[in-house]
Amino acid sequence: MTEPILPAMDEKRRRIQSIETGFGLLKVLVDSGQPMMLRDLATQAGMSSAKAHPYLVSFTNVGLVQQAPATGLYELGPFALQMGLVSLQSQNPVKIALPLVQAWASRIGHTLGLAVLGSHGPTMVHISEASYPVHVNMRCGTVMSMLHTATGHVFAAWLPPEVARHYIEREAGDSAVVTSISPLRPSPKELAAMLEKIREQGVAQALGNPLPGIDALSVPVFDHSGQIVLALTSLGPSTLFDASINSPILAQLRQCANSISHQLGWREPLGTPPL
Repeated sequence: MTEPILPAMDEKRRRIQSIETGFGLLKVLVDSGQPMMLRDLATQAGMSSAKAHPYLVSFTNVGLVQQAPATGLYELGPFALQMGLVSLQSQNPVKIALPLVQAWASRIGHTLGLAVLGSHGPTMVHISEASYPVHVNMRCGTVMSMLHTATGHVFAAWLPPEVARHYIEREAGDSAVVTSISPLRPSPKELAAMLEKIREQGVAQALGNPLPGIDALSVPVFDHSGQIVLALTSLGPSTLFDASINSPILAQLRQCANSISHQLGWREPLGTPPL
């Protein structure tokens, strides 16, 4: 006996309303990042405690939510954490970042580059060109100096010190690395002070270095563990590119970097302003 053929349904209409309603409770727990009372959880999800409670019972039964016996507070359960870990482990930062970088490039209006930490050092993996010509020796595969470029400074500032030191030491004499117009190497004290300032401001600036007349701004992108995985760099001629701390370019660059970081699972510590 053959099974009856069901009529085709519009994919957009195939939905289970109760699942979408219950999802609101999970989202509140994710956004909060801390255990919550039933009343507060329900209120923030836009429903009454009586309506929220059956959802939480079901979520608890399958491990999406757990309730502390001593306090009665609700938080994400072990299965929710397992789901998150599987998702994070399968993520490719560059693949996730590219659509956002391409979307933001037109808003920023200047050349926008994305770099990862490669075997030689910070390496450009994508460049969205500005609508006007910019004569710079930077293309996909270009390795940026840890000591003399904004991109390199970002990695040097947020990498573990021993890792940053390794790349700084190995770039001497490496012809693959874009070096500075100045052969001067900062002293350890000068370098430490510079990197501390970059961390405090959340951005690295390069004014006419490594190329005279070209300024740049670079900001970090973090993964779910708070580790730097990418650097987002914008650059342009000094006459057109505002590389100041209060620059509208920097504000947009930070928004783009934060968007990528959030998609990679990064959450700012409570009370910490976004970059």
